[in-house]
Amino acid sequence: MMRHATPTDVREEQPMKQIHEEWRYEGATLEQVYDMLSDAAFREQVCEAQHVVRHDVTTERDGDRLKVTVDQVQSAAGLPGFARKFVGEEINIVAREDWLSPAKGDIEVVIPGKPGEMTGTAHLTEDPQGVTETVNLAVRVNIPLVGGKVEGLIADMLVKALRTEARVGASYLA
Repeated sequence: MMRHATPTDVREEQPMKQIHEEWRYEGATLEQVYDMLSDAAFREQVCEAQHVVRHDVTTERDGDRLKVTVDQVQSAAGLPGFARKFVGEEINIVAREDWLSPAKGDIEVVIPGKPGEMTGTAHLTEDPQGVTETVNLAVRVNIPLVGGKVEGLIADMLVKALRTEARVGASYLA
């Protein structure tokens, strides 16, 4: 029996874009880095360093449980035309982190009203010299024909944002 591929079948065979970022906070403790991540002022500094158009940050900490939401709007001015058609002149990005412990958090990033998902984890590992933060994310955009290109653009934006957060974090902890 011959099976016909559907658009869903084709999309499922294509790998989603993977992001793996790792950086060090030399001389910091796990507690210091976790306190930084739970500080709304730190999250706002990161938004300002990213030159976002607008942002809203909420953090809720209950013992070792931490929930962070960063709702930001970025300009789409530097994106290629096909991507601007998809997102418009501005891109609303909502990142949610749910830290069940100071060492591990789940991450979800959405672009409200657009098809796709970005999910993953963040891990903090302490050693005598400092703390390593490792972030792994999978980016999937369900748009026929251009989904892979949009995934790449979104992944690049997320990597820039993560690296900015690491740079601001190193300064914050200094």
